[in-house]
Amino acid sequence: MFGGCAVGPNFVRPAPPDTDRYTRGSRPKATVTADGMAQHFISSDALVADWWKLFNSPDLNTVVNQAIANNPTLAASEASLRQSEDNMRAGYGVFFPHVQAGIDASRQRTAPLQQGSQASGKIFSLFTLSATVSYALDVFGGGRRTVESLRAQADSQRYESKAAYLILSANVVNTTIARAAYLAQIRATEQLIELEKQQLNLTQVQVRAGTASYASVLAIRSLIFANQALLMPLRQNVSQAEHLLATLEGTVPSKATLPEIDLARFSLPVKLPVSLPSDLVNQRPDILSAEAQMHVASAKIGVATAAMFPSFNLNGTYGAASLDKISVLSAASGKFWSVDPSVTIPIFQGTSLWYGRRAAIAAYQQAQANYRQAVLGAFEQVADSLKALEHDAEALRAYAGATRTAGEALNLLQSNYRAGLVSYLDVLTADVQFHEATIAYLQAVAQRYQDTVALFVAVGGGWWNEQHTKDKEEAS
Repeated sequence: MFGGCAVGPNFVRPAPPDTDRYTRGSRPKATVTADGMAQHFISSDALVADWWKLFNSPDLNTVVNQAIANNPTLAASEASLRQSEDNMRAGYGVFFPHVQAGIDASRQRTAPLQQGSQASGKIFSLFTLSATVSYALDVFGGGRRTVESLRAQADSQRYESKAAYLILSANVVNTTIARAAYLAQIRATEQLIELEKQQLNLTQVQVRAGTASYASVLAIRSLIFANQALLMPLRQNVSQAEHLLATLEGTVPSKATLPEIDLARFSLPVKLPVSLPSDLVNQRPDILSAEAQMHVASAKIGVATAAMFPSFNLNGTYGAASLDKISVLSAASGKFWSVDPSVTIPIFQGTSLWYGRRAAIAAYQQAQANYRQAVLGAFEQVADSLKALEHDAEALRAYAGATRTAGEALNLLQSNYRAGLVSYLDVLTADVQFHEATIAYLQAVAQRYQDTVALFVAVGGGWWNEQHTKDKEEAS
């Protein structure tokens, strides 16, 4: 009966945004076909929890699994979750009586003079055995609101752990893709340098035969040196990517073992599940964590409000004392007990309780604003990813055409140059154009992969299908 009411607001989940799309205009259904593939956007929440497996790269799966198993940040997040859950369980103790037992043995000497007596003092031993039971009557719900706050805090930390898991896997996949792209650019540049060296040998033969000028030799050597210089930043980027992957895997760079992954071995996911806007707020870990923080703040308003009302406690003590030894504690003369119901009324606390409640209300308003910002940011990220994939496909189609055309032009000019029909300046220009087109094409391929990762992250990473994914793996 006493626990029938609880002051403070009852938390109500925020309503999702009133929209059915992420971008202006009609909802996109597919990208244009580029490199022989078009990506289709499916209105579904069926994204698998281990979404990186959609790239069909066993080596990538190995790298991600190692990071999940060994990453310190993820381990810290999981430990923080366990801490929050244990704090929540500890908070439930407010609903139960607190029982304490005490055993005390002391050797004492009295001083009757302290009571105005001229008698001589006595020395005696006192043995006491007692038990105390206390129970707080949660009349105004302060204890229940505290537990509610702890439970919401555990929910928030649970979603923070999901977010840490998602960010870690995305960072590993993106870094692996970037490393593969840098290695592909290095191979393309090295192949071009080897081709230019063959052109240099041919030109030197022509110079000795008197059919070409020595300036052509100098031009080719200059281009070879320039392209060799381009390799150094690319190799540095590879090193930085490898060092980052080692850190994400929880090991020092000197001991990291990373597989060589060819960019061409990745498979582009062509069916991309995109959750409806009304579902996104229930799937993004950061949004759910912000909602749980709102719940925490709402419950703390109840705690602060309950502190302004009287608090009720029931206390009882029972025990026995003896001057001889513990075995005679059963003597009736040594038994004692007490029943102590108490009421504490906060009559005057200065401005502490009033402004404490106002501060709790302001904290709730702050949590509301943070939640709205998290929702807006999530919708922005999904919209950015959808548009990025559309533009990536268009750019990749253009770069693929440019690379193909530049390669054909270079082959034609090389044949004409060997036949003496064109100057080397024409070949030199074609070399530069082909190299630039190849590098741009490789960068566009990597960008398309990475923006696909961004979309998977933006819609929440599929963690809600984790159990379904495990059941499917066990069945297979």
